[in-house]
Amino acid sequence: MKYLAALIMILSLAAGSRVRAGTDTLVYEGKEGPGKGKQIVFLAGDEEYRSEEGLTQLARILAVRHGFKCTVLFSINPTNDMIDPLTLNNIPGLEALDHADMLVMFLRFRELPDAQMKHFVDYVNSGKPILGIRTATHSFAYSKNTKSPYAKYDWQSKEWPGGFGQQVLGETWVNHHGAHGQESTRGVINEAFKDHPILRGVDDIWGPTDVYTVTHLPSNAKVIVYGQVLSGMHPTDPPVSGPKNHPMMPLIWIRDYTGETGNTSKIITTTIGASVDLQSAGLRRLLVNACYWAVGLEDQIPARSNVDYVGDYEPSYFGFGKYKHGIKPSDLELKP
Repeated sequence: MKYLAALIMILSLAAGSRVRAGTDTLVYEGKEGPGKGKQIVFLAGDEEYRSEEGLTQLARILAVRHGFKCTVLFSINPTNDMIDPLTLNNIPGLEALDHADMLVMFLRFRELPDAQMKHFVDYVNSGKPILGIRTATHSFAYSKNTKSPYAKYDWQSKEWPGGFGQQVLGETWVNHHGAHGQESTRGVINEAFKDHPILRGVDDIWGPTDVYTVTHLPSNAKVIVYGQVLSGMHPTDPPVSGPKNHPMMPLIWIRDYTGETGNTSKIITTTIGASVDLQSAGLRRLLVNACYWAVGLEDQIPARSNVDYVGDYEPSYFGFGKYKHGIKPSDLELKP
């Protein structure tokens, strides 16, 4: 009976998610669940925090456990079609945004060709929701094509102060607040928003990445979780004493953004979310809940969303030059 139960579970997972992969694009087809009929597009492209691993796992959870159709796009080296976070100017498949219901992004200092970037900018102005993770606050850096019509998206833009990060997500890159690689992060729920649907069932958030400095939040931003700086790299380490935690920096916030066409989007921004941070079930649950909330399914958020891993998940530790080489999107298909 034990083996039969295991077989039934495996077959159930296979039936609940069909994966379609191409050279550049990975698609997890959710079958059953509240998210059925909703498409989320994920953009993975950073050199340090292994977004290519973390977003793939998050997409699997949302597809298999909750029914969303999840399309994952990566920075691709055009010479060998491999996932390559060091390729800053190529994310094929962005036309998927033309039909998406939500965007989840984890980019860092990208400079995309105008033809690719247009799909992104059109989405930003569409009024549809965006979840930005960690380095998404400094997604773009236009150091070469400074005459691009999208150069104002640069994180240091003077024309559009702070670029996409500050104008849309609510903050651009400022600095590390916690000591990078030495002081980890405890998420502290803001009591004023403890009953917010995004926080349903979330009782613990911890990650080894450090708290970011946040100084530019707009007046309409609502901080739902603060970042407490811990004195070490373990969840049991005590908070540091002194001004770093008095007051604590915003860690996760929500806001509305009205684009150039007058459409208003729901925005969720989190400065925690590296692949190793996603080992926190509380953080995974918050991100899953955020997707429900953003696409108008907040009434269907479970009391405790299922955020169990789908397939193996042993994320690489953060750091430059540590990504796994020789992987194509098709290698990330789910196997029955």
